[in-house]
Parts: sequence; structure tokens; C-alpha cells
Amino acid sequence: MIPAGLVLALGLALPPPPTAPIPASPRPLAAALVQTERSLNEAIDRWATSAAPPRDVTLLALYVQRIIRALAANVRLAAAVVRLDPAAADDVAARTDLAALASSSPSLRVPPRVGPAPRADRLLRWYREAQTRFGVRWQLLAAVNFVESGFGRIRNASTAGAQGPMQFEPATWRAYGLGGDVHDPHDAILGAANYLAANHAASDERAALFHYNHSPLYVDAVARYTRRITHDRRGFLRYYSWQVYVRTRAGYRRVTGPR
Repeated sequence: MIPAGLVLALGLALPPPPTAPIPASPRPLAAALVQTERSLNEAIDRWATSAAPPRDVTLLALYVQRIIRALAANVRLAAAVVRLDPAAADDVAARTDLAALASSSPSLRVPPRVGPAPRADRLLRWYREAQTRFGVRWQLLAAVNFVESGFGRIRNASTAGAQGPMQFEPATWRAYGLGGDVHDPHDAILGAANYLAANHAASDERAALFHYNHSPLYVDAVARYTRRITHDRRGFLRYYSWQVYVRTRAGYRRVTGPR
């Protein structure tokens, strides 16, 4: 475990700037992650979710996200940090899954189109509406929305032609979209719930997710994010505050958030 004194010594008077250095060795890195998560939780508790994330939430969440991405790119370092901070395990594994999944797809060859996500309180209302109507857990819908489009921030169609914040291929949307607009976040969430319910998400979420995307890596990543959102009352707002990275031929590039 991490010595309490080391964690306290890293107390954050100010949120880290967007390019703040990340420690390179396991103990300082784990301590930085623990302290930043603690500060992020406190900042989330001060946030009125009818507004955009305040700057302290944005900066703290970005630092956590950068650490997770760095760990996912370094198996040995990740293993050492997760031993010190087991709470990081699901995030690191999910990010590793998604990086492996992305490596099997073409990199983005057109300029990324991004925009703001709907307000967090509205998304929560729509997820819960879909849960009531279709019996699909709202946390699962939130995790799918997060993985597919960063809660609607990514506006490009996928390389396979999937569209909208829940990334539907046209034929699937015609069958399950309830006559709505695939680009409308409320309609897309209801359509996703309809599709997942038709594939028995109420009894087997993993099997339903495999229908959504035929990749065990995708299923595992979404399941891990769903678990965090379910068991951490701040989990949804934490992921909502993360930024969008896109994979280009030159590597990953962050396309939203502070500079």
C-alpha cells in the first residue's frame, strides 16, 4: 500500500495544468493518482451538474485520464501501480482493451469533428427514462455512450459508417431507432436501449454488448466502465469530465479540453 505520508505530501493546492508532468516510477505515480482522484471527488461534489464541468473538475479529470492512458501503454508500470492502487485496475484494463481494439481499425484520415456533450443532468435523465422504458440499466447505457462517442462529443461517423452518439449503422437504426434522429442524443439513447433490450440485456449484459459490437475487447471495456459507474456514485460524472483523444496516423491526439 502507499504510505499515508507520501499521499499527504502530494496535496494539491491547485489543479494540475493540462501538460503537468506524470511521475515515471510506480510509487510516486500511484500516490499522484490517489491524491488526484481524492481532489477530483471533492471537486465533483461541489459541481452543480446543470452546468458544464468547472475548471478544477476538468483539469483534475484530465490528469487522471492522462495517468490511466500512460499506464495502459506500459504493462510493467501498470502492474506495479495497480498493486499499490487496486482501484485503478478497471480503468487501466478498459483503456488497454480499447487501445487494442483501435489498433485493428484504420486510423482517422479526416479532421475530427467534435462538439460539446449534452449537459450531464440531461444525459442522466435520458438514461433513466430509457431504463424505465426498456429495462436496460442506465449505467450500461452511460458506459456505451462514453465508449462510442465520449458522450456525444465525437461527431464523425465511424470507419464502418456508424453514426450518432450511440454509433448505429443505418440498417440497425432503421430497425431499432423508433423513428427518431440517429444524431439526436435523446433518440439515440432510447434506440440503444431498445436494441440492447431486444438482445436480452436485462438477463445477460455481456451477450447484449457483443451484439452491439462483436469484439470481446469492447464488451470487456464497457463492462468495466459500467461497473465503475454502478459502484462509484461519482463514476458517471468522472467519465463525463474526461476528454476525447483520436487515433491518427501520427499517434493519439487530444481534440477536446483545455490547452
